[in-house]
Amino acid sequence: MIPINLPQIGEEEIDAVVKVMRTCMLTSGLGAGPMVTQFEKDFAKFAGAKHAIAVNTGTAALHAAIAAAGVTAGDEVILPSFTFVATAEAVILAGGKPIFVDINPETYNISSEEVDKAITRKTKAIVPVDLYGLSADMKPLREIANKHNLVIVEDAAQAHGTVYKGKPPGAFSEAACWSLYASKNMTTGEGGIVTTDDDRVAEVTKMVRTHGERAKYASEMLGTNYRMSEIQAAIGSVQMQKLPSFIAKRRANAERLTKILSESQRICLPSEPEGGKHSWYLYTARLYNGELNERDKLLDELHKKGIGSEAYYVNPVHTMPFYRKSFGTRKLPETTKAAKQVFSLPIHPRVTEEQIDFIGKTVLQLL
Repeated sequence: MIPINLPQIGEEEIDAVVKVMRTCMLTSGLGAGPMVTQFEKDFAKFAGAKHAIAVNTGTAALHAAIAAAGVTAGDEVILPSFTFVATAEAVILAGGKPIFVDINPETYNISSEEVDKAITRKTKAIVPVDLYGLSADMKPLREIANKHNLVIVEDAAQAHGTVYKGKPPGAFSEAACWSLYASKNMTTGEGGIVTTDDDRVAEVTKMVRTHGERAKYASEMLGTNYRMSEIQAAIGSVQMQKLPSFIAKRRANAERLTKILSESQRICLPSEPEGGKHSWYLYTARLYNGELNERDKLLDELHKKGIGSEAYYVNPVHTMPFYRKSFGTRKLPETTKAAKQVFSLPIHPRVTEEQIDFIGKTVLQLL
């Protein structure tokens, strides 16, 4: 089976972990051990940000940043439903109320027009998602936020290598939140990181990360334990060095696959908007006018051929039992349609050119 994604771990990561273990310095009480501190510096440089705060998961990054941005009980936060559930979880953990809006059917990212319609006097923040590795259209969202005095916390969990108008994620938001889960373009196994240029957001995020403390045993606010370990950071520092080659290989695979699949008139292929670059975390295509049973049948046949294709976000968050019961139903037609039609194909760095050709030709044959 060609897996949909696969961690790219080599001897360098193993050596880095062993080196940390031999020091017996595995973590730090305030979450800022030497390896974590170095990793934060490297990631801040990569993201073009003043601050980077490493945490133990991407979900932790979202929760800490949303709380640090000032979301509290009763605040409404606008976000897409077509995303992984962690985006909404983080809003609720901070005390906010998720307001789900529809997507742009061409990019699968949050629609700025729908965001504008959803704003009320209770709205505090917008949480756009750079879905599948393509940046949300951040400029109009920034204009909306400025007009209504809102904050933007960008869910960049899948966006390592994404470029929007010449800039990385976070350039148009108060904070960007990245995941370092095993399947991502780079990994620490589990892990996350918040990048920001805002000194106050950075300071509060650090406090949320470690029990509300600036100094040990002196809690100033409600916090939790979101610390990244020294072992995770050691892996991350090695992965940072390899990330450009990982992205280049994903891009080459995506371009090769697109060239093959463009022969078909039955599917809509992913593309890059002018002035933007995809990180190609997931290569997500869409069946034109397809229905759920047709898409799922295609996936089943691809699996039988040894191709680990997947359909991500088949149950949009607003349809999940907890969210439907807690926040009511909403009509999001583009979200509903995309959930029935999209499917993703393997293009990670370990997929060879021969395998890309096999994947492309198999999809064409099945269609």
